[in-house]
Amino acid sequence: MRVWTVHLPPSPRPGPEGGLPRLLPEGFAWLAFLLGLPWLLAHRLWLESVIYAGLVALLLALAPAWAVPPAGLALHLLLGFQARDLLRGALARRGWREAHLVAERDADLALARVLEVRPDAHVRGARAA
Repeated sequence: MRVWTVHLPPSPRPGPEGGLPRLLPEGFAWLAFLLGLPWLLAHRLWLESVIYAGLVALLLALAPAWAVPPAGLALHLLLGFQARDLLRGALARRGWREAHLVAERDADLALARVLEVRPDAHVRGARAA
């Protein structure tokens, strides 16, 4: 069973994706752990990308050669564990608001559960992150 947070857009926008709610799963983000900077850029986390690149540059410039691999692994583990929170923070900065917390096996069942609580959300649909 996964836990999902449901985020509602700041205001409905015209167009096919209009005001679609966004479902974000809790837990470790394997792609963020494995790919780091490309994952951050793919999710349009610009500020976080600059900070990550700066940390990598500092690590390479200041750490002794024997400490770079374990420190790099620690940095990637930190990113993997905090990736979903970074996404939630970016959505909050863009005006999205966290509306619900849902526990279900997948995004479709989570959406169905949200629709039970908030029937007016069915007009907009949903997409999972």
